[in-house]
Amino acid sequence: MSLDHRCIASREKGRRAVGSTGQVVGDYPDQERCGLLHVGENSRTIGIDYPYDLTIYGDMKSPMKRSEVPSLDDLRAFQTVARLGSVRAAAAELALTHGAVSRRVSKLATDLGLRLLEADGRGVRLTSDGAKLAEATGKAFHLITDALAEIRSSSTPIPIILSCGRSLAMRWLIPRLSGFQDRYPDVEVHLSTGGGGLDFARDRVTLAIRRLDFLVDPEWTIIRLMPERVGPVMLPSLHKRFESGDYVALGARTRPDAWEAWLDAHMDAPRPRTTRLLDHHFLMAEAALGGLGVALAPQAIAADDVANGRLEAPLGFDRDGTDYGLIHPKSIIVSSGLSALRDWLTAESEGSFKRQVLENS
Repeated sequence: MSLDHRCIASREKGRRAVGSTGQVVGDYPDQERCGLLHVGENSRTIGIDYPYDLTIYGDMKSPMKRSEVPSLDDLRAFQTVARLGSVRAAAAELALTHGAVSRRVSKLATDLGLRLLEADGRGVRLTSDGAKLAEATGKAFHLITDALAEIRSSSTPIPIILSCGRSLAMRWLIPRLSGFQDRYPDVEVHLSTGGGGLDFARDRVTLAIRRLDFLVDPEWTIIRLMPERVGPVMLPSLHKRFESGDYVALGARTRPDAWEAWLDAHMDAPRPRTTRLLDHHFLMAEAALGGLGVALAPQAIAADDVANGRLEAPLGFDRDGTDYGLIHPKSIIVSSGLSALRDWLTAESEGSFKRQVLENS
């Protein structure tokens, strides 16, 4: 015989049980009583053990009755909509459908008996009640996130998840990362690839290296690593063909207008006979190494190959107005391992690019 825990009120009158597993609320008019109800497969009540008064014991340490606490999923959906001002944007962030987010917010409003949102064009805006709840839930979720981070960091050391753009990771970071691991063998670093904006909590990222060409969150700490510089790189054997204009310009689809902008800024530079775009900068750099053309490469991507003479950069590298930054949330607890990684990345970037700037000046 299997056992199930059901509330008398739920089984006989279709009401929902209140209480945790193994506890049910009886249908008593004078008080909320709770006990362990054993129900057989035939739905006949076998017995109720250890009844007690929920109003005395169950709520003694709680600031509010369990029946008054809305679903955390509903609260999270509402807080995300309130923060982003759009159900569609909230659905994308939470990896849910538009309908699922809308239903959760509507259910929360119904449970509370309040109007939380109003239509505003294609988006939504908060009512006065909604604004109060959004502020409170935002603080609450931050407190929960910070508490969990503190608990995790104070117990077993957890790996540092370092996010970096794919091309920069392959061409600059990975060849150097063993140096950090040799120096700090007890610090575990996991590498994740990604570019542009990110949500540290959702993406489970500790630290990120990004080209700062997007809107940054004011709640982030940003350490500038190095300016982005770009310039044409090629095999030494292609130098004369580059000077004569008999070359293929290699670019990346992530920056399809880069060659046009560079040529506009260098009117005296030889024009290519054609342009070919590859999916990523690291593929473009490999194509240049294979002699397929002249790559307009970020200095960070071509740094090592230029330093060891595999590629040459006859016109040097010019700033494009952006920088690479090291990013993490201001609220994060900076462990000794994270501090060591930040310092090491900063020193590596300064050493790599200051040396090349001097060589190309």
